[in-house]
Amino acid sequence: MRLKSAAFASAAILVSAIPAASQTVPVIHQYGALALSPAGDRIATIEAQAGRGVVTLRNAADGKVVGTLDPCASCGYSGLTFAPGGDLVFLARDYKAGTVALDYADAKGKVRTLATVRGIAQTPRVSPDGRRVALLVTLGAAKESGATQAGVRMIGEIGEHNDEQRLAVFDVAASTVADVQPVSPQGRYVYEYDWTPDGRGFVATTALGNGDNNWWVATLDAIDAQSGAVRQIAKPATQLNQPRVSPDGRTIAYIGGLMSDFGSIGGDVFTVPFAGGTPRNVTAGAKETVTTIDWTRGGLRTVSLVGDRVRLGMLEPGRAVAPGFAQAASASAGDGRAVFSADGRIAAAVMQDYEHAPAIYAGPVAALRQLTHDNDSVQPSVAARSVSWKNEGFDVQGWLLGPRTVPSAKAPMITMVHGGPSAASTPGFVMPTTMVGQLVNAGYYIFLPNPRGSYGQGEAFTAANKRDFGGGDLRDILAGIDAVEKVAPVDDGRLGLGGCSYGGFMAMWANTQTNRFKGIVAGAGLSDWVSYYGTNGIDQWMLPFFGKTMYEDMKAYQDVSAVYFAKKAKTPTFIYVGERDIEVPPTQSIEWWHALKDMNVPVSLVIYPDAGHCVPAPEQSRDVTQRAIAWYDKYVKAAR
Repeated sequence: MRLKSAAFASAAILVSAIPAASQTVPVIHQYGALALSPAGDRIATIEAQAGRGVVTLRNAADGKVVGTLDPCASCGYSGLTFAPGGDLVFLARDYKAGTVALDYADAKGKVRTLATVRGIAQTPRVSPDGRRVALLVTLGAAKESGATQAGVRMIGEIGEHNDEQRLAVFDVAASTVADVQPVSPQGRYVYEYDWTPDGRGFVATTALGNGDNNWWVATLDAIDAQSGAVRQIAKPATQLNQPRVSPDGRTIAYIGGLMSDFGSIGGDVFTVPFAGGTPRNVTAGAKETVTTIDWTRGGLRTVSLVGDRVRLGMLEPGRAVAPGFAQAASASAGDGRAVFSADGRIAAAVMQDYEHAPAIYAGPVAALRQLTHDNDSVQPSVAARSVSWKNEGFDVQGWLLGPRTVPSAKAPMITMVHGGPSAASTPGFVMPTTMVGQLVNAGYYIFLPNPRGSYGQGEAFTAANKRDFGGGDLRDILAGIDAVEKVAPVDDGRLGLGGCSYGGFMAMWANTQTNRFKGIVAGAGLSDWVSYYGTNGIDQWMLPFFGKTMYEDMKAYQDVSAVYFAKKAKTPTFIYVGERDIEVPPTQSIEWWHALKDMNVPVSLVIYPDAGHCVPAPEQSRDVTQRAIAWYDKYVKAAR
């Protein structure tokens, strides 16, 4: 059954690269912004029609399309969410006009606009009584929301103005388009929120000051829907995501853990009284990473990453079931997203893996079944297998991708390290036009390890690289390469390494720790944690990992900085970075490029104009792919 080899994904998007001239590129039908109606009878997604994405409604019983919504031909859609009665709310963004419309569609498909935001907006949620819609708004936004987005240019007096994401509330019954008047106070950035069951307010994760930088120190707060008054509920010792209120309004649940990036969600489930108090970890010791929670009338529903599997579960605090989890379904690991009906009986997810293109699955939580078949005929471009190994007392897992036909001779292999470090490499369908697809087609194996510091093995595993960046996690990766070489025809004399963000740091750092790799590609990497601390836009993320600021414990930062060990670097390296990267400024790449030049190590650096973190724009990404493959061909494939 496909369920056993599929993976969850919210919107499976892989950046396309330059296609090989001889290949026919398959057309993949994508399902974005998945939403499930409270009754569990309808599914909404954003799907391509006539070359552009439109809001698509499907029957949750059989997957048949029952309607489409496309009120703005120049807009992109997002934020799909159902009202309690089954009406649909969504956002229509007109990039050229610089506006976002909050649209409301009734059961007959009639669409009207409740409000127009000049700036950006996200995460609409309908009040429990269905009469109001809340929305996160950034009026007059200077940049896209999130630290991975391209930052504003650092000119003039810096630090004096920051975008503010605030809560606004709109009346569904209003006869005219409403003015946008935020409810939450100025100076406070709201990251995520949930309505209280009585509709009088919200629980939210918020922080004062710069929204890009302060999510790591966000607090759990209550916000009054009328006055905007803020009351702190808890200040957790961990990062927190997805605050959810119990149906009786007495308790809040959230995912808490060591998280290195907003949006890269993983940890344990905590609960705390709405009145305030000390959060309690109700899944302490679980050997899995919770990635999604939803508090339904039937109880808490969860999605967890368990090694190379994803599990839908029903969480029952206080009941000793593995610990607190009652397994409902499992599948090969994806990015760990699912949506649930109001009673928690029905779930829906977009599922895929390296060899299977996306499809919508839905049904009772314990028995999801495939509803869509748009991609059934798409043939895989790679073969994939999960590889597990033990190292220094840890159980470690990774993915090996290779050609569909096992080569007769040993082949080169590229190890690609994920970002984070609190994250995981999880399955997503591999297009032949991506960097991975092209490398496999050119005869390479690709190894995607999940070393200590990753999600999937429990919170202790995720926290195991605190104050040990590039130590145990690098040893896990090298041991993983040994494990791969025992099960696949990989040439140990032709190994390459690559990664972006934390993966870029590992690529730079590994150059000073081992000569095992013949060619390296480092994207948005960190070469000098000392200078990085004072020049990046998100310094707060480092404190949970290092324990102290760089100024209080400089040696801890020096000890894991590649520039202090540059004399040991021998491996040719291609470096790339975005000019307006907030998370890892281009100066980090320039420092490493300069160091390798002085050490007479072959090196190339490309800084992409106006680009953000890891250079996401398609045209620039294609150039990165082309250069990286040429680099690997020259220094890895041709080695010996």
